[in-house]
Formats: sequence, C-alpha cells, structure tokens
Amino acid sequence: MKVYGLIGYPLSHSFSKGFFAEKFAREGIKECMYESFPIPAIEELPALIAQHPDLQGLNVTIPYKQAVMSYVDELSPAAAQIRAVNCIRFKDGRRIGYNTDAIGFRRSLEPLLRSHHDKALVLGTGGAAKAVQYVLESLNIPYKLVSRQAGADTIAYEQLDANMMASHTLIINTTPLGMYPNVDTAPALPYELLTDKHLLYDLVYNPAVTAFLQKGADKGATIKNGHEMLILQAEASWEIWNER
Repeated sequence: MKVYGLIGYPLSHSFSKGFFAEKFAREGIKECMYESFPIPAIEELPALIAQHPDLQGLNVTIPYKQAVMSYVDELSPAAAQIRAVNCIRFKDGRRIGYNTDAIGFRRSLEPLLRSHHDKALVLGTGGAAKAVQYVLESLNIPYKLVSRQAGADTIAYEQLDANMMASHTLIINTTPLGMYPNVDTAPALPYELLTDKHLLYDLVYNPAVTAFLQKGADKGATIKNGHEMLILQAEASWEIWNER
C-alpha cells in the first residue's frame, strides 16, 4: 500500500483527505491511501516518517510550509525561489520539496484577470504569500505586501488609503483569517473603498464565501475562493509523486 498524506496543524479545515479518497475511488486506484497527519510541532516529522515506511509523498499546509524546508534533501527550482514547500516526494531514500501552490494559484487566477488588474495587494507574509508573489512576478503584476505591522517590505492595513485601494484592484488574502471555525474574522481592509473593478481572491476555501469575500461581493467585486486552487495544486502534487 502506497501512503500519501497531509501535515499541518490543525487540520480540521482541510479537504485534502476527502479529495484524494474521492479521486482514488473514481479512478479505481486501490493500492494507495491518503491520511491527515496533524502534528503540533514540525520537529515531530522525522518520527512520523519513521512510523510510515510506505510513505510516498506529503502535502504541507499551515504553519509548516517554510519550516519544513529544513527536512528535505533537495528543492525544485520553484520551491527554492519561493522559499516555501507544500509538496514532498519520497524517492530513492531522498525527500524532494516542491511548491504546487504556485501552479494551482496561477491556473486558477489567470482566467479572471482583466487589463485593469495591473497592481495587487497581497495580504499576509507566510508561505502561501511567497507562492502568490512568485506567480505575480511571473505575470508582471507589481504588488504590495500588507500585514498588521509595517516593515521593510510591508505596509500596514491602516496605510491603505483611497488612492492605494483604487490603483490596486487585485487583492489576495493569504492569511487564515475567516477560515473555519473562525468564520467571522476578516483582514482589516477599508472595504467601503471596494468597487466592481476589484477582484478579491481568498486562498481560504472553507467556508466557500469568507467574510472577506462577502464584503467584496457586497461592493460588486469579483470574488474567488481557494477551492479550485486546492484541486489544481493537489492534482499537480499527484503528477509529481507519480513522475517516472
């Protein structure tokens, strides 16, 4: 039996196990199983790997996409540039880190982009934000990072004025704000400045419409959650795990 799985903490929000269970059933894949492995600390990963000698691949979610890099032997070029890993392939005794978030995000975002979506705000600075930055750079879309506190490369939410909101019509939430079960939380944007020119993309997919997305929809903005991105990055993981 080939074992695949997901590490992160907590994992109550994750659809990955259900997704792969359905995929295996639909495609008649009988020799594979996919498990959730909630580990409270990344230091528990070696013990987890030792307990599952049939492990072929792992997905990695919040909060370990950057910390897990210390536990792989090699990085794909994209993962090395992004500095975050959300997919690990076990091959010939080695652990190879990849980033399929970037693949899923780009394939999901591109059909929604219009000519006026030429500047972006990226909310959050974690591992998922790194993949978003990588994609925006590859699409030649300049962006600003937004966080609770201003820093060398970030601006604070309270610095988002009318001009900034009007010129940055693509807004991507990479934080867990609004994720189940804390569905009433949302990034501290000046939502009253949103218009029908804005595109709000939330990497959160549970619930389907977060408070962030609902506030955008109320102003006529185009909205998109992270569910399609999840499917596309999961399929990309499967491709990586099964490459010859």
